[in-house]
Amino acid sequence: MRLEPIANPSALRRVGLPAAALALTVLAASLLALLAGADPFATLGLIVKGAVGSRFAALETLNRATPLIFTGLAVAVAFRARLWNIGAEAQLYAGAVVTVLLGTGALPLPPALLIPAIALAAMAAGALVLLGPVLLKTRLGVDEVVTTLLFNFIMLLFVSYLLEGPMKDPLGMGWPKSPALEASARLPRIVTGLRLHWGFALAILAALAVWVVQTRTTLGYEIRAVGLNAEAARFSGIPVGRVMVKTALLSGGLAALAGFSEVAGLKGSLTLDLSPGFGYAGIIVAMLALLNPLGVVLSAIFVAGVFVGADSMSRAAGVPTYIADILTATALLTMVLALRLTTMRVRWR
Repeated sequence: MRLEPIANPSALRRVGLPAAALALTVLAASLLALLAGADPFATLGLIVKGAVGSRFAALETLNRATPLIFTGLAVAVAFRARLWNIGAEAQLYAGAVVTVLLGTGALPLPPALLIPAIALAAMAAGALVLLGPVLLKTRLGVDEVVTTLLFNFIMLLFVSYLLEGPMKDPLGMGWPKSPALEASARLPRIVTGLRLHWGFALAILAALAVWVVQTRTTLGYEIRAVGLNAEAARFSGIPVGRVMVKTALLSGGLAALAGFSEVAGLKGSLTLDLSPGFGYAGIIVAMLALLNPLGVVLSAIFVAGVFVGADSMSRAAGVPTYIADILTATALLTMVLALRLTTMRVRWR
């Protein structure tokens, strides 16, 4: 038996991969529901109902998808250049810290100027967090998987120090949280009375902007060229080191917007549990989207729907919410395997 490449797998990727991932994910959910002693069809129905079964549920799904779109875009941009950014969690918290620092009175600006200024400052903070590992990679050959992963833990410890010390809310009754943002620094709600905020619209605009950069600009061409073959790109005159730095700045800035949107749009203050793993989930979102920025929006909504629906399902059916983690992991593994198989064909000898 031998595997040989298929001449043109692009159509199979566009249609077959998402369908295969969805089918096997549904199968995994059914088996898990059976193991938990529940009706698999009722369980799946409850997940769908909990995710999109009402106006409130649908808006909550979009709300949960907002930070996933930002971190998914951050990972997609970096992975396109073969820059393995595993540190979106650290960049998210860097953006959140800057949002609190500037949104609690440090910048006396009107909301029309204050919110964009905070967002740009948050992006700069996230970009700087990723800049260090990239310089270590380009100058010294240090593996960025290790450095970006370790930065996640360093940033969490740093945030914990800030919340127990300089940034601790004196009115928080001892709880490790930051002071609340001023009203002028908060992102308004899209729907009055519900939690969906304008951070979701910003995430959609970011996805469109990244798509334009990747498909319509010289930088996008250089990123793709470096990702396909760095040595060939260097031989053709592309400054690989400079492209990697630009990619890192864009990727880190996008991840930091997730922290900005969560603090300014949803929570209003910073706590250590601000992110339940949005940075790591961004890897799943980006891979499910095959690193396509527009596909990131759809895959983020899918992943968010799984988690929101699983929360609702757990209360109604008594099935543990851990089913959501298993479902997203199954979808990712299925996508990776299907991607490999659609580029190869099996020949028996």
